Parts: sequence; C-alpha cells; structure tokens
Amino acid sequence: MSATQPFEILVVDDEPDLRTLYELTLLREGYRVEAAQDLREARAALEGRRFHAIITDMRLPDGLGIELLRELNQAQRSERAIVITAHGSAENAVEALKCGAFDYLTKPVDLKQFRSVVASALHSMPGSGPLATRGATATPPADTNAPPLARIVGVSAPMVAVRQRIERVARSMAPVLVQGESGTGKELVARALHGCSHRASGPFVAVNCGAIPESLIEAEFFGVRKGAFTGASQDREGYFQAAHGGTLFLDEIGDLPLAMQAKLLRVVQERQVRALGAVQEDSIDVRLVSATHKDLAAGVKAGHFRQDLFYRLNVIEVRMPALRERREDLPQLVQALLRRICTESGQHLPLVDPLAQDWLNHHPLPGNVRELENLLHRALALCDGHIITLDDLSDGAGEWAEAPEPEVAPTDTAPSPQQADTPLAAAPSDLQAFLDQQEREVLVRALREANYNRTLAAARLGLNLRQIRYRIQRLQIPMPKDAVDHDE
Repeated sequence: MSATQPFEILVVDDEPDLRTLYELTLLREGYRVEAAQDLREARAALEGRRFHAIITDMRLPDGLGIELLRELNQAQRSERAIVITAHGSAENAVEALKCGAFDYLTKPVDLKQFRSVVASALHSMPGSGPLATRGATATPPADTNAPPLARIVGVSAPMVAVRQRIERVARSMAPVLVQGESGTGKELVARALHGCSHRASGPFVAVNCGAIPESLIEAEFFGVRKGAFTGASQDREGYFQAAHGGTLFLDEIGDLPLAMQAKLLRVVQERQVRALGAVQEDSIDVRLVSATHKDLAAGVKAGHFRQDLFYRLNVIEVRMPALRERREDLPQLVQALLRRICTESGQHLPLVDPLAQDWLNHHPLPGNVRELENLLHRALALCDGHIITLDDLSDGAGEWAEAPEPEVAPTDTAPSPQQADTPLAAAPSDLQAFLDQQEREVLVRALREANYNRTLAAARLGLNLRQIRYRIQRLQIPMPKDAVDHDE
C-alpha cells in the first residue's frame, strides 16, 4: 500500500464517542477516515466520490444502515461494507450479509476484531490497493478464479450457475450452506469458495461432523489446554484455531448433536472460542462453509436441528445438482476424473472406448460423482493401460452393471423372511462412502497416535509413505502445518 495514498474509509455512526473511537483506531492503522452521523451526511459524502470501505451502524437517526447497503448494490459500487449491529440482533446481522455486507460486528465492538475485519475487507477488494485518485474505481486483477474453479467441471446450466454463484459470494464473509445429495462434490464448492477468496493463502480445514465421537466433539472443535482432563498432556488447538485466517468447512452439519449446535451458534455469533481447560476466550477469524445432504428445514421442524443455527448458517445457499440433472457433463467429467486419478497415481492417461462412454452416459449412477470416480478407479486397475473398455467398467463394478430381471427362487430353496431381511437391514445405503469413512477413521487414529508423523503411522498400518500420502489426499484428511516425516 502506498504511504501517500492510503485506504479511504467512511464511518457512519450517530454516537460521537463511538464515532471518534472508530476514527482514532483506523487512523492509527494508517487509513484516511471521513465520518458521518446519519444517512443524509453519508449520502452526501458518497456523492461523486469513492471509498474503499464503509463502516455503518445499523440504527441511525434518519433510517437504517442497511438502506445504505442496498443503495451501494443498486449503484454497483465497489466499496466493502461493514455493519455494526446491537448485541444479539441475529436477524439484522443476517439481513445485512444478504444485502451484500462484507461482514458485521456486534456491540460492544472488540477493537482487535474491528481492525481484523476492516483489514480483511480492504484486502478482499479487486487489486487490494488504494485508489489512484478520488472517484476512480479499483482495477480488477487478472483472472485468478480459474484454478480454484477448475475442479467444478461441467457446461450444463446448473454447473454454470454454481460457478457463477461461487465467484459472486467468495469475497464475502457471509456463511455459506452447500446442499446436495451424497457424492455430488460439496467439498469442491467449499474449496472453490476458499480459493476464490482473499483467504486463499490461509488454511482450509475440512471436518466431517458425523465422524467425531460425541464425547470428543467439543475438544476437537475448540481445542484443549494441558491438564484439562486425564490424558490431556499438552495444549492442542481445535478446528476453529487451526482455520484462523482461512476457511472452516463443516461437512454433514446435519449430524451435529443438539448440545454442540448450541455451542457452535455462540461461536458463530461471538466469534470467540474457549478451549477446554482455558480461562480466556480467543478471537477467531474464520469463514464458515457448511454442507449437508439432509433437509435441514425439515430437521428444524422435527426438532433435530436448531432453527437459530440454521438461520445463521444458511445466509447464502449453493446447491450442487445430482448427476442425473446434468447428464451432458458426463464426458467432460470422465476425462477430468481420469486425468486427476492418473496424475495422483502416476499412471498413463488411457482413452475411453465409445461403447464404455455410452454405457456411462446411460448408467443410473445414484452415488453421483463419487460412484463415477470409484468406477473409473476400478476400470483403470483392470484395463490394459491404453484404453478403458466396456468390459473394464462392468467387470470392475458388478454391483452397478446392468443385470437381468431376477427370477423367483424355487419355494424349497427360498430364504425365510427373517433370513432375507436381516442383512439388508444392516447394509449401508452407500457402501463406498461407508468404507471410505471406516478407512478415514483408522488413518486419523494412527496419525494422531504417531503425532501426525506419516512415516511412523504408515509403518504401523503396513503401508509405505507414498501409499499413506495418497490415502490422506484421497480421503482429504486435514494435516497440521508442522506435520513431518522421518525421511524429510
């Protein structure tokens, strides 16, 4: 940032003491500040002039600060808006985010958080630098969105809409809820939101809420201080601390226990966490993205999910379509998946026989992209290395291949109703997802016991370093920044 051309900020608040406090805090950070006490003065300041950011109280003598947000949006202005709301006014905060606010703060304002939010807003702007002259518009940077969006494959209308929505909302701090069936690629959306945002250089932490034992969930989310309970021999950060400055992805949020939902709501509102055994709370700077295959609105009605938490998480919704809704994307998706699998495993990229591609185009694929990826993994293992044939697909996935209508078994050999029902009642609805989850839990346990040393964890599991790294990447297991291997 140029010392002669600092960021310019407009502060709108009718309370002189607070207005002065905000001004002094911003001036100490090196920003240029102008103040207004109501909407009329704010509009006058904005006329014929551009700021980098606007900080406005929600309630002003002549109206609501949210009116200013709507006017900025209608005029397609570039200023980042931060709204200050009364403590506990969840509805106003959510409404502000929906109207385009970059972020919000609640009274009484914590100045450390105030400085952090303002800095995030300013550095999320296109160009991330001050304007050359008053009245000029910041120049957008070169297209940096392509790489983060590269794995959101497809030319169908639903997928084009998903990419456009990601680009539109990535630079906000508003929580995002990604909805979609199992296997549609909801985590890809979360990673694209992170990669397209100003937080791209920060951590991305993915958490499966349904995979954590209820007795450990609070410690996993918020961290532990040494001596907090028997076995807590050292301080350990939780998911929120690990994601500080970046994005926290809460997958299968609908599986979160009600007791933890209440604790999560408080963190979302206050933006502070207290580790188990700690005396003080720590401020956290995290963009929250959640995902579920469940109908959370129905869960709210049934009493399984808190309405207030649903309201806070579902500020922006992104829906990932099922494969049956975008069949025209299959050829491109097959090529993208094969390219990634071959790159990760060091294999030669084979061709796909037209008959094999046609079979895939018409296959039901109820497991969506995850099922397609598993089919391709197996086909690669079975093919001759040069071309994937129809036999490679059907032989590698007998349970998915087209089968003739079952014949009625003779009466004297038919199983009893009890024999027939027992295994089906215990069978998982998505076998591959179930197996992946079992493998993930074993790997996570081994990594923790080895203090996240991959070489040691691999040896305990009978794997080599390359194999465990591949599995960590495939199952998207988050690793601490300081994780090491014996041979590194």
